[in-house]
Amino acid sequence: MTIFRSTLLLLLILFCHITYELHVHAAESAQVGDGVVKIDCDGRCKGRCSKSSRPNLCLRACNSCCSRCNCVPPGTAGNHHLCPCYASITTRGGRLKCP
Repeated sequence: MTIFRSTLLLLLILFCHITYELHVHAAESAQVGDGVVKIDCDGRCKGRCSKSSRPNLCLRACNSCCSRCNCVPPGTAGNHHLCPCYASITTRGGRLKCP
């Protein structure tokens, strides 16, 4: 009985992990023209940059990243794991571009 429960739990965890990975990859590969609703980049970036010491620079970078990824992580900082495309854009110097 213990082996059955352990196997069932392992299968459930595996199913959840695969479902999550498929969702993340589908969101990354979706293009705005493929029926994906374009988000309000200006509104989201204003919220993201509201506490920035350099708001104009922050807004310019955020809007650029948002237009590429159609995603802005929630909050004023961090949470990059919620938007992998946004988190992977770098400058020519190799630094993260998106605030």
